[in-house]
Amino acid sequence: MRLAPTSLIALTLAATLLGACARRTDVPMSSLGDDDDAICRANGVAVGSPEYSACRRDRDVQRSNAIARADRKQRDLGEYMLNNPNRP
Repeated sequence: MRLAPTSLIALTLAATLLGACARRTDVPMSSLGDDDDAICRANGVAVGSPEYSACRRDRDVQRSNAIARADRKQRDLGEYMLNNPNRP
């Protein structure tokens, strides 16, 4: 099966546009799997209190640490692949 040049151009354009939608730096609302507000409220903390602020801040720190770990793993994998080109 041979594709026409216009089909190849359209396919390449579609792949490029879809690939641009999924960037590695995009972070979901909660990478920890739950809504931060719901978790802090479930612990019995009133919205606007210092404990609520501390709870939300702790969740932000946990999310930042998870993103940093994922980025570090990705960087380590890239360095391994560069330093060991003959190993799969």
